[in-house]
Amino acid sequence: MNYPLEHHYVPTNGLRLHVVQAGPATGPLVVLLHGFPEYWASWRAQLLALSAAGYRVWAPDQRGYNLSDKPLGIEAYALPTLAADIMGLLDAAGCQQASIVGHDWGGVVAWYLAAHYPPRIAGTTIINVPHPAVVLPNLWRVPGQLARSWYIGFFQLPMLPERLIRRHNWRFGERALLSTSRPGTFSAAEVARYKVAWAQPGALTAMLNWYRALRLPSGTWPRIRGPVQIIWGKHDAFLDARLAQLSLQECTSGQLHYFPDATHWVQLEEAEVVNDLLGAFLSKHMPAIS
Repeated sequence: MNYPLEHHYVPTNGLRLHVVQAGPATGPLVVLLHGFPEYWASWRAQLLALSAAGYRVWAPDQRGYNLSDKPLGIEAYALPTLAADIMGLLDAAGCQQASIVGHDWGGVVAWYLAAHYPPRIAGTTIINVPHPAVVLPNLWRVPGQLARSWYIGFFQLPMLPERLIRRHNWRFGERALLSTSRPGTFSAAEVARYKVAWAQPGALTAMLNWYRALRLPSGTWPRIRGPVQIIWGKHDAFLDARLAQLSLQECTSGQLHYFPDATHWVQLEEAEVVNDLLGAFLSKHMPAIS
């Protein structure tokens, strides 16, 4: 059955998030978390497939993005606060548990949720982002990663990133999408919609504040004991594929699926196969109501 996409504003953690929802109201909840510089439509293929399979699917614009609230200040984008937003969505949905799927920064939030809220997370799918605790200790194993991560330090600078990214009708952002993905992944119309999302008042600074609030973990995170699957496009321009294997070491029950011909945007480039993996994982850990 094909379900329409519903646009809602959901109160959570002291603000409102714009959340696109689809699927049967009684279906098990799956929350899809986008990264930078995305918004809910990064999950357009997964929203349709998972809702048709019987799941209730929520894809929020995370705080600071597109149509969601954009609180001022860097500390408003600290990782525990971002995770609390998603816990509030589960409460708003009336669900004790949900399955979480996260890409890029959304994957960082998903790692945190799996580690710190295990009773609430039925299963976690991570797409092209390493467990935060493995990055610094393992940079020597992936020496090219430091060069790939130059933009993280740049985005933490005040004011300058906003000026660069806005120039010439968002050319920097457009190139960031088109030059790091397979040809045809982002159509001209889709890029135009991304630009509309970036141009929302206050959005660009809020999006960059995710980087400015970044604090790599100190000490030991709780081991992730719930089920985890990692999906990784090996042609990621930003993150070395070896970080995926290292991330498995933080999981008691983890599995890894490499896509040798895909990039950072694997859920768009290989949507059908990614949807099959999500469906198999969800049916094992969170069966849909038929």
